[in-house]
Amino acid sequence: MSSVALVTGGAVRAGRAITFALADAGYDMVVNYHSSEAPARTLEAELISQGREVLLAPGDVSDASAVERIGQAVRERFGRLDVLVNSAATFISTSLLEIGSEEWDRVMGVNLKGPHLLVREFAPLLRSSRGAVVNVADHMGLKPWVRYAHHSIAKAGLVHLTRIQAVALAPEVRVNAVAPGLVLARESMSEAALEREIQSTPLQRPGTPEDVTRTVLFLVESPFITGQTIVVDGGGTLDETPGHY
Repeated sequence: MSSVALVTGGAVRAGRAITFALADAGYDMVVNYHSSEAPARTLEAELISQGREVLLAPGDVSDASAVERIGQAVRERFGRLDVLVNSAATFISTSLLEIGSEEWDRVMGVNLKGPHLLVREFAPLLRSSRGAVVNVADHMGLKPWVRYAHHSIAKAGLVHLTRIQAVALAPEVRVNAVAPGLVLARESMSEAALEREIQSTPLQRPGTPEDVTRTVLFLVESPFITGQTIVVDGGGTLDETPGHY
């Protein structure tokens, strides 16, 4: 049987690119989605046409019962898991003092609690396969982005959670993170804000989803790296000023 990889949020944006990259690398795929059923169905058909086994696993990763259902589905279909990529995320632009309790909990739930629930659920399978986890963090977790306060805080927590998971699951499972910068423009981003962010980046250009997928594959395939976060942002975090975009 082929090795199996699970990508949360794997039907859209960077998660979709990661799903295709892992499939191209020979993995059968488990694709989690929450509200993106149509893209997930299209993705499923494309992967099957390429000869891959595919399991669609709908569910809100911040919901413990949904994560348990995903775990049961993976055990029944494949009986193994070799790679877990925690890519599901919410991305809401709200200034710190305007964030309400419900919105705070939602952002923390998807971006931070979800990766914990998934790792907890799949730890036995990952240990059995001596597998790997890659958490998709964000360069916003490494500097104070004022207009994305709760997102930044959650991703900063995910960077530290990666370290703790790496210690807790060693020596059988390696856990690392990738922290992308501007690889896909945010839907709410104006042209002016996009240009300002590009100009604040030393490489003076946006990245691509492929920049992220190359790093994910590198971490999956590197047997002596664990507990690390690789920043893929064109040098954007070298600018010490807060992000306002």
